Amino acid sequence: MDDGGDIEWQALLTGGEARGRLSVFAPILAQPAAPDGCLVVGRLAQTLDGRIATQNGASQWIGGKADLLHTHRLRALCHAVVVGGGTAAADDPLLTTRLCEGPHPLRVVLDAEARLRADLRIFTDGPPTLRVVADDAAPAPIAHGETLRLPRGANGLDLPALLAALAARRLTRIFVEGGGITVSRFLQAGLLDRLHVTVAPIILGSGRPAFAWPGAMSVADGLRFRWTVHDLAPDVLFDIVLHRARPPGAA
Repeated sequence: MDDGGDIEWQALLTGGEARGRLSVFAPILAQPAAPDGCLVVGRLAQTLDGRIATQNGASQWIGGKADLLHTHRLRALCHAVVVGGGTAAADDPLLTTRLCEGPHPLRVVLDAEARLRADLRIFTDGPPTLRVVADDAAPAPIAHGETLRLPRGANGLDLPALLAALAARRLTRIFVEGGGITVSRFLQAGLLDRLHVTVAPIILGSGRPAFAWPGAMSVADGLRFRWTVHDLAPDVLFDIVLHRARPPGAA
């Protein structure tokens, strides 16, 4: 893969609105500092009360048009976009770059148990897909892409092994787009360099939480971090600096 130079910048940052948020995009194009050679950015859109979906799983669309455009720009800037099997099954997404100019990333679907239907759009339409399964799973073939086997980790697939496999393919800018469980597993494993969280002016009262792990026993044990705030009217974007920080007490 190329190192993301002038063509990507020119395609994505045309217009005053995009140039005004250079501080959001510039760190993603920086040289990775982690030993695995990857720069990993996670992404979630949530309600004001911290929900990414209703109780029955409806999540389209929590964020507004500006939030969706921001997501497509992140796809165009990154070499690979990663989603969990639950998100692929529920949303049947294409994960392509359509709302802005720029290349499509490699689509990576985490399907540890190899249970996803072969007729999902991510396996039949658009650019190739890399389906990642556990090394003891028995996946059926897919028509449009390839299957990568990885060892199991403490919570699903071995995520450090995934990053190593992507880096070996020269895919070093990794966008973990969702869902909440997948982003939480990367965060819990200390594998996120940055986290983009959009907060929409919606209150659901119940539903699926944005983050999921056993959690802190006291406020002092919570994960603290630096962030900058950007206007994605009607939403607000938080650009969170993690540098591979792991939540205290995370397994």
